[in-house]
Amino acid sequence: MRRGFYSAAARKPTGTAPAAPMPLHEPTKVNVAEPRVGWWRSFYKRHEKPLLVLGGAFASVALVALHGSFTPVPHVITQDDIDQAVARTLETKVVPSPAIKAYQAVRSSLVRVRAIGEGLEQDEYFQRAVGSGVVIIDRGVILTSLHVIAGASRVRVEFEDGTESDAAIVSTQPESDLAVLQARQIPDDLQAATLRSAKSLLEGEHVTVVGFPYGIGPSVSHGVISGLRRQYQAPDGERVLSNLIQFDAAANPGSSGGPLVNAAGEVIGIVTAILTTSEKAGFSGIGFAVPIEIAAGAAGMPPF
Repeated sequence: MRRGFYSAAARKPTGTAPAAPMPLHEPTKVNVAEPRVGWWRSFYKRHEKPLLVLGGAFASVALVALHGSFTPVPHVITQDDIDQAVARTLETKVVPSPAIKAYQAVRSSLVRVRAIGEGLEQDEYFQRAVGSGVVIIDRGVILTSLHVIAGASRVRVEFEDGTESDAAIVSTQPESDLAVLQARQIPDDLQAATLRSAKSLLEGEHVTVVGFPYGIGPSVSHGVISGLRRQYQAPDGERVLSNLIQFDAAANPGSSGGPLVNAAGEVIGIVTAILTTSEKAGFSGIGFAVPIEIAAGAAGMPPF
């Protein structure tokens, strides 16, 4: 009995073996190109430093541009802003007068000068008849007016700290009514005044007179320069003073020899005379001072 197409013992087909089945779809191989990075690496290695510099420059420009975009536009200060600021300052703070600065600058150099006549030390007039002077060299060299010490057998000076000393007359200059004194004793911290040439002075400048009018002082008065290169003839007619500074700060007998001071605290002249219209000497609004370069020359100081 035929049991089938295959042999039972070998379990093999008795005929020709069938062909192996073909797959329904075989995948197609696609060649993908790898990225080409080698050229960029070699380019970077060849130009590494220039590229870094260029990149830094671009970064700096970017930072500056970014900073500028956030920086506020500066406010332009106008004249109106300045005027308002000055007005607010004047409203809230008291501005010291020029006389304060002038006096503070010269006060330690100011001296009281007293001339004593032979045998007249107890005379009341000589006790009151004092003049003024100013220290121009810190070793005790003092400028004053010649008429302050004229006829004196003894000269006494008193400094700002109260120190008193005899003084020797070093030299005189009658044509300019000037005298130079040397104090025998001086304070340890004596200071000389600061001098400034009067050549550049202008009418209307602030000036201050410091001295001992009628022996009272130190006294401070303030005014302006009224004129330059003036002449003055003494009431006795004995001398004519030239090239004087005219000022209107109050001056009286006893102010002679004292300093005429500018707004910066510099001595520009030595007070020498006042113009009076009455028999009794008194200030009429016109005073005169010898320019300091002439006065300092009398003390042997080099010209300005």
